Amino acid sequence: MEKRKLLNIKGTLISIEKPMIMGILNVTPDSFYAKSRFQNENECLMEVEKMLSEGADIIDVGGMSTRPFAEEISSEDEISRLQPVIKAIRKQFPEAIISVDTWRSEVVKCLASEGIDMVNDISGGQFDENMFQEVASNRLIYILMHTNTQPKSMQENPQYENLMNELFIYFSKQLNFARLAGVNDIIIDPGFGFGKTMAHNIELMQHLDEFNFFGIPVMVGISRKSMIYKTLNKTPEEALNGSTVLHTLALLKGVDILRVHDVAFAKEVVDLMEVFGNLS
Repeated sequence: MEKRKLLNIKGTLISIEKPMIMGILNVTPDSFYAKSRFQNENECLMEVEKMLSEGADIIDVGGMSTRPFAEEISSEDEISRLQPVIKAIRKQFPEAIISVDTWRSEVVKCLASEGIDMVNDISGGQFDENMFQEVASNRLIYILMHTNTQPKSMQENPQYENLMNELFIYFSKQLNFARLAGVNDIIIDPGFGFGKTMAHNIELMQHLDEFNFFGIPVMVGISRKSMIYKTLNKTPEEALNGSTVLHTLALLKGVDILRVHDVAFAKEVVDLMEVFGNLS
């Protein structure tokens, strides 16, 4: 199946013939990479300006950490963190593509009126039965990720009889549910590090190109993750070079969107791969 290379942002078609970069903005006190955390509106706006100037195509704003073993916060707290930041970004950067990183439909409902364009749902619609309907009713782009369970328990001995088969069954099922609900623009994310051991992450990277089968854009979020820094015996702060290596590998396997902490470096990867890597 030929892969779709367009995203419909509320009626405007955006080409992703060239891979896109999603910059991470965490309005949280506990996300795993400290330098991605921002605690007030001014800090957030300065970081968004920086990311956009460095080449970010999308800004992904999260109000609740989804790192392994992270504790859940209430939807009210999540909204209170996100709403003023989303509103400020939309006002100051009206042309920016804004994604919200949440698995709660009530958060989406609240923030749709503030101008979000996209929902990045780690649960792929598993944790909230109203998510697909809310996304569809607001004509938002939807990122459908795979995880096995909630972040606080997802790394407690995750097991699969056949990882790739189970992920293909999962995506086929969830894509069908989303489309039946009226969600038209969907991106899939295999969910590196979400309910997966190091061996699972390695297998996933080796077979990453197989997700092109679905004919829709594929995103990966591997920036500075433990699969990189533990392999290199480093810390998240020391994992930039390793992230660059795996971003390059992901692009070679047909990935369309890189979700990253370090926009300028990811942009260099995309630009160089476009010239030397035969991405077309």
